[in-house]
Amino acid sequence: MSARIPRSKDNDYSPEIITERQRFIEQVSGTQLQHTKHFSFQPESMDGNCEHLFGVAQVPIGLAGPLLVNGEHADGEFYVPMATVEGTLIASYNRGMRVIRESGGVTTTVVSEAMQRAPVFIFKNARDGRDFAQWLRDNFDTIKAKAESTTSVGKLLEIEIYPSHAMVFTRFDYSTGDAAGQNMTGKATFVACEWIRANYPKLRTYGLSGAFDTEKRTSAVNSLKGRGRKVTAEITVPRDVLQSVLRTTPENLRNSHSISTLAAHLTGSSNNAAHPANGLAALYMATGQDMANIGEANQCSVYSYVTNAGDLYYSITLPALIMATYGGGTGLATQRECLELMDCYGAGKAYKLLEIAAGLVVAGELSLVSAARTDKRTGKNEWVDAHEKLGRNR
Repeated sequence: MSARIPRSKDNDYSPEIITERQRFIEQVSGTQLQHTKHFSFQPESMDGNCEHLFGVAQVPIGLAGPLLVNGEHADGEFYVPMATVEGTLIASYNRGMRVIRESGGVTTTVVSEAMQRAPVFIFKNARDGRDFAQWLRDNFDTIKAKAESTTSVGKLLEIEIYPSHAMVFTRFDYSTGDAAGQNMTGKATFVACEWIRANYPKLRTYGLSGAFDTEKRTSAVNSLKGRGRKVTAEITVPRDVLQSVLRTTPENLRNSHSISTLAAHLTGSSNNAAHPANGLAALYMATGQDMANIGEANQCSVYSYVTNAGDLYYSITLPALIMATYGGGTGLATQRECLELMDCYGAGKAYKLLEIAAGLVVAGELSLVSAARTDKRTGKNEWVDAHEKLGRNR
């Protein structure tokens, strides 16, 4: 029988039990821990974030900026912390931020909000399901009151209803303040569903998660309806800025976006952008977000055109940005510092962080799409050359 990982029922975050686990790991693996077991903050602060704690993973954090954002919540210049092990990444985003500054900033808009739980209700036949769908609409106010009785922050905005066969799939849509809200909405929806079960006799059973929220996965329903917050970032880049900084033209970039859109259609991709996950993952890791939410946040659509004046209009909509400035991993020591350097920690700051994140994505897109081309005159490719220079450990 394998040895069990040491654990304390009284205090599983004490220095003593952590040391015991470190010794256990060294004994069973034959590896001497030199770095993971050293950290500067109190282990008790990780209670609720990590079980069987034995150490930390130290990821390099670099700084990009300033990023000039013309948002409703983020208005001004921001230096953005990015945790990554990919050489060239921050340099590329930094170049994109220069383009944004010289263009007068990126305009950001939080379009909508809807964090979900998606219960499925199961009936004897489709007719019972159809009648239940109308009953849900008729009793929305009572269901809303039951759900909101569990939280001082969350508000039930809508119940989306999708009947199929003898089942009714739903999405309970909430606003969640400065929290990401997955746990908050789970508890609220459970209480609401229990009230529904007690008050609708024809209901055979229900599942709290019918998978229609497509949590941590891309989906067509999230692209249209959104999950977390839907954010749009847009900018008009003057022709001379593109030529001087990125060595390209509005026509070249517009053509690249057309090709990417066709490729996305042919391959069934969830977005027609170049690499939104790169910048978002680096920002998520630095600021204590749930990294698995990148699976949803990466989903997006790009729209661009050449203006009558010959400049480039560029817009990206991210329909499922899930980020928090309170709760989860945001209060951990290094993560809190990274949020604080953007003035994005705590209450009332979530929309600000979302607008910075969307602006960050624009910087990365403009830079990478421009770098991916090959110069016919020199035969060089900026993307290849940059990775050769900055992205290899020699």
